[in-house]
Amino acid sequence: MNNRYDFVYLFDCKDGNPNGDPDAANSPRIDPQDMHGLVSDVCLKRKIRNYALLEKAGADGYDIFVQQGSVLNDKIGEAHKALGHDIDPKSEKKKATREQVGKARVEMCRRFYDVRTFGAVMSTGPNAGQVRGPVQLSFSRSIDSILPLDLSVTRMAVTEAKEADAPNQTMGRKNIIPYGLYRCHGFISANLANETGFSDDDLELLWRALSLMFDHDRSASRGTMAPQKLIVFKHASLLGNAPAHKLFDRVQVSLKPELAAAGKAARSFSDYIVTINRDNLPSGVEIIEKL
Repeated sequence: MNNRYDFVYLFDCKDGNPNGDPDAANSPRIDPQDMHGLVSDVCLKRKIRNYALLEKAGADGYDIFVQQGSVLNDKIGEAHKALGHDIDPKSEKKKATREQVGKARVEMCRRFYDVRTFGAVMSTGPNAGQVRGPVQLSFSRSIDSILPLDLSVTRMAVTEAKEADAPNQTMGRKNIIPYGLYRCHGFISANLANETGFSDDDLELLWRALSLMFDHDRSASRGTMAPQKLIVFKHASLLGNAPAHKLFDRVQVSLKPELAAAGKAARSFSDYIVTINRDNLPSGVEIIEKL
């Protein structure tokens, strides 16, 4: 890669829970100070991983290191084995040498899309060191405050036969928000990409994932989630041509004036106005709208 990238990603959620907090009974994550909704970077990375796994279907170089049910140390051990390293992490005499760790690190980057994209800590067990990923995502924050709702649901069926004649239904809870538009900032370092082997093809897969991943992540609890805008700032150089935060300031998202004046809350993306300031763009910076 010869270019640094920064991007603004807008996505929304309607009648669902975009990212539940397990420490708060799975209610939508929220900033208690201003009641704005939050979605963790880990949540979006999980969806990107899942999409890459679906599209590439196990193609060489596009396996996923962090996935449900996988044993991470076993995958690290497989990389050492493929390189012919005779190691045993339980034995002091057969632990991986610094050279073997370095080679295993390169092999893990080659094998796993998410390692060379997001990085990974692989210094456990067989040990393949640590990788600092070129692609980093911020926490996503809703444009306006959200309204978390805690709703009751019932189930007509029973679990055991002895409960069949019981008059009471099984009760459950669902946590949703009526609507929220979230903004995420992303950063792609060309220098780190060249260290991990993250290529232009990998970058295109990332853009496709951000555009399509919600269509392959449906569930009753997540309602309708959809990408709305992906605004990319492409730099002409490895190090970049302008500070990321200054470029992000060029993208403004606001509620339509007539709704704001009436004190009404947004209920769809069409209730917002997205403006991109293209005036006096720093030399060497190009704005690309992927969505």
